[in-house]
Amino acid sequence: MAKGLPESLSRPKRMRYCKNCVYPQISIFLTLNDDEEICSGCRVAQQKDTIDWDKRGKMLEQILSENKSVDGSNYDCIIPVSGGKDSYFQTHVIKNVYGLNPLLVTYHGNNYLPEGQRNLDRMREVFGVDHLIFKPSVDLLVRMNRAGLKIQGDMNWHAHCGIITYPVQVAIKYKIPLIIWGEHGPTHIGGQHSLNDLVEMNARARKEHYLRGFDWDDFVGTEGIQANELLWAKYPSDEEIEDLDLRQIHLGNYVHWDENIHAQTVLERYDWEPARQPFERTYRMFSNLDDMHENGIHDYLKYVKFGYGRATDHASKDIRAGKMTRQEGIAMVRKYDHVKSRRDLERWLSYVDMSENEFDRICDTFRDPRVWWKDEDGNWCKDNIWDE
Repeated sequence: MAKGLPESLSRPKRMRYCKNCVYPQISIFLTLNDDEEICSGCRVAQQKDTIDWDKRGKMLEQILSENKSVDGSNYDCIIPVSGGKDSYFQTHVIKNVYGLNPLLVTYHGNNYLPEGQRNLDRMREVFGVDHLIFKPSVDLLVRMNRAGLKIQGDMNWHAHCGIITYPVQVAIKYKIPLIIWGEHGPTHIGGQHSLNDLVEMNARARKEHYLRGFDWDDFVGTEGIQANELLWAKYPSDEEIEDLDLRQIHLGNYVHWDENIHAQTVLERYDWEPARQPFERTYRMFSNLDDMHENGIHDYLKYVKFGYGRATDHASKDIRAGKMTRQEGIAMVRKYDHVKSRRDLERWLSYVDMSENEFDRICDTFRDPRVWWKDEDGNWCKDNIWDE
């Protein structure tokens, strides 16, 4: 039997959903309260209204002042950026609100939407900052797409790795002891931690959370990939990080984080551009412009694996922010989550030279038996939120 498929395809225990947002119990980092059936992500989102954000701003100011280059001989910090709305917001806060001199660092995965590329290219001009962009070879990225799909069920694993690794390499090389990330996803989305924990990035979180337990050496030998092609993917040693006394904070712990407000702010202030063409798998137009497949076939893989997709993510965030009712969110999930985006899939299959049959066969090996079962006719089935 193929990897990941259950020995039995009988119906699993019925999937439960949060009664406030639209996340299923299986969602990553999330736990569901047995009594009220409100998920941990919603509970953490409610904390935002109880936090003294002015006090958090002063905490941030103290961190920045402690790490600011005393004589101006170095950058004050690194901001990892993709050119998206959050990247613009982070740079706006650090450069234009707090007056620091950041170095922007980008891992470029080769599949930017045209509007996403424009946003990225404009950052150094818009903010008057230096910007370092790293682009692995296209041939390697194509092979990493194929390898990621086969090994981990995620063709964009290379991008998760590059984004979370390369800026740390740059910090070590240029001896810049502060990196400022955006939101802490496991906290803000899944409620894995409280906002009062002030979680910071580290090597363990990188591998266990963002890279799903895999690392660069797991890819060596697949699709002809060699170790010397993955130098950008190797995390610095503990000794290097300790010698620099590197600190990696999340801006979302110190300023009120609302993606809808971010998008509106950077659109008005900096002429940031959302997607020009609607996505096939979600209603939002301002997310994930740095990879044309992130909202498409990459997200379809998440649906195949876990039974939910980007529309669930976006609707849950908007419900928590008071932008959407739960019933409206359910309608978005029903409209978008199951869609196998044709134009996106055809482009990606051509990019990596793979047939759709091979793609479907590989995808099916990653279906989670807690979600999926087969009916008498051999069709894949799952519980749906609108059947509650």
